[in-house]
Amino acid sequence: MIKNYVLTIVTLFTLMLNAQETETFSSEEINAYIKQMDSINNTFSYQRGTVQLKNGIATLKIPEGYKYLDTKQSKRVLENLWGNPPGTTIGMLFREDENPVGVNLTYAIEIEYENDGYISDDDAKDINYEELLKDIQDDISKSNPERKKQGYPTMELVDWAAPPFYDETTKKLYWAKEMKFEGEEVNTLNYNIRILGKEGYIILNAIGDMSVFEAFNKNKDEIIASVTFNKGNKYSDFNSKTDKIAAYGIGGLIAGKVLAKAGFFAVIIKFGKFILIGFLAFFGKIKRMIFGAKENHDNTSITKRDTTQDI
Repeated sequence: MIKNYVLTIVTLFTLMLNAQETETFSSEEINAYIKQMDSINNTFSYQRGTVQLKNGIATLKIPEGYKYLDTKQSKRVLENLWGNPPGTTIGMLFREDENPVGVNLTYAIEIEYENDGYISDDDAKDINYEELLKDIQDDISKSNPERKKQGYPTMELVDWAAPPFYDETTKKLYWAKEMKFEGEEVNTLNYNIRILGKEGYIILNAIGDMSVFEAFNKNKDEIIASVTFNKGNKYSDFNSKTDKIAAYGIGGLIAGKVLAKAGFFAVIIKFGKFILIGFLAFFGKIKRMIFGAKENHDNTSITKRDTTQDI
């Protein structure tokens, strides 16, 4: 079954390449695309309401207007449909009216758990986030030759889309980055949320393009509030005599520097999956062809529009 999903995506990319050469999508190709997307979408089973994460260490109260994919299905999306390497996902959130392969996909929220130990927040009040931004920008710049060598586009951290904020009371941290990828006309939004527990932290990463920033930002409080650690796993349950302490604090959690020693790909895998952007661009082009060309279409074909990304 998984191989069929992969072949379906390959077929769609082939269709895309053919359309780029001919500058048109025939009505038959459009219908074939929609049929294959419907076939994939019908295999997903979403959850709503309340979900226990990672064998009950935390509770997710799925926000209104969103739906949840469990671990198995999320791994299928990330690894087999979107082409990410194997990771540590424990679930994904999608907006109620969107799905992993829909032409209207704007962003998805991946959920992970890292048990690196108790994250001390002693440094939170002393962090200079402008200096931290420059440090991260430098690290990314230094990683670009390796990215290029491995066949990935270079990237640049443009600025904080939202500067880091740490809520000392709830032990929740969030920040957003505006990223620029080589060859992309529209910059990328990477919205990061971390919920701290006694042995690690829950990760919620929302990835889309910058056009969805305001929409996501309006919902961020509800999303941040949706995850809480259960009794026995809360930040306040930490016991310095028995529990492991992480080798980094809040600053290291934001910068991701601690993982640099593990190698380039370990950092990329753990601190943000950017391959979604390629699919956003792909589906954006499909959407423009299907919906944006209504003004000019005839009964036999749909003409391609320009390459401006508008998802």
